[in-house]
Amino acid sequence: MNYQNYQIDAEIKSFLDEKVIYYNTPAFIESDPISVPHRYSLKEDIEISGFLAATISWGNRQQIVKTGHRLMDLMGESPYDFVMEHSSRQLDKLSGFVYRTFNENDLKYFILALRHLYKKYGGMETIFVRYATQDSLQAAIHYFRQHFFEINHPHRTEKHVSDPFKGSAAKKINMFLRWMIRNDQRGVDFGLWQSLQPSQLSCPLDVHSGNIARKLGLLNRVQNDAKAVQELDFNLRTMDAEDPVKYDFALFGLGVFDDF
Repeated sequence: MNYQNYQIDAEIKSFLDEKVIYYNTPAFIESDPISVPHRYSLKEDIEISGFLAATISWGNRQQIVKTGHRLMDLMGESPYDFVMEHSSRQLDKLSGFVYRTFNENDLKYFILALRHLYKKYGGMETIFVRYATQDSLQAAIHYFRQHFFEINHPHRTEKHVSDPFKGSAAKKINMFLRWMIRNDQRGVDFGLWQSLQPSQLSCPLDVHSGNIARKLGLLNRVQNDAKAVQELDFNLRTMDAEDPVKYDFALFGLGVFDDF
């Protein structure tokens, strides 16, 4: 698909740049799922808690945050130790967990799969680095998903890790990657994965950011799917090729907090 006719609107860019500064602050953290990994300082704790928090990030934001923190409590407040050292008895402590369609069986598999990834590949970052292209991580998401499900698993759990190669916007995992890779020294995103660059990220497209992007002329496609992510990526890169996903703060904030 060709987006070459898109022209940067200086007024829109200035407006969005202001909103990025306004929303990209630590004050944003408390009401956002990113507050869950902000409990930790150890790299692996941040990765695992962030991945799990992103996985359940749909529905009511307060419930997402509350459930994410409760999940960390169930894991003894040490998610990496829990993933790597848990016994079957400790895993049973997760019985009864449910958030919308993500239930205890999904959660238990996620714990087993994460342990598999850390033991076999050295962690999640290694996989994304292996499959990243120069300007995108969408292929890496696809192959990460393949590795995540390469051990025996419930078929139903596959729906909780999206695949852009199957047309998904993969909002949750794109959000998780933003958390791990962006580092603008503003205290929100972590910038832990220094082998990858913000320029490779894609916008975590959801109903809020999609609606605002359409109102501003940054997105024409009606569906929030992989093709829409591709279109929005192209247009955000015309405004900032090095850090296009910083505009996620503006688009999401305008949709959720400003009622734009």
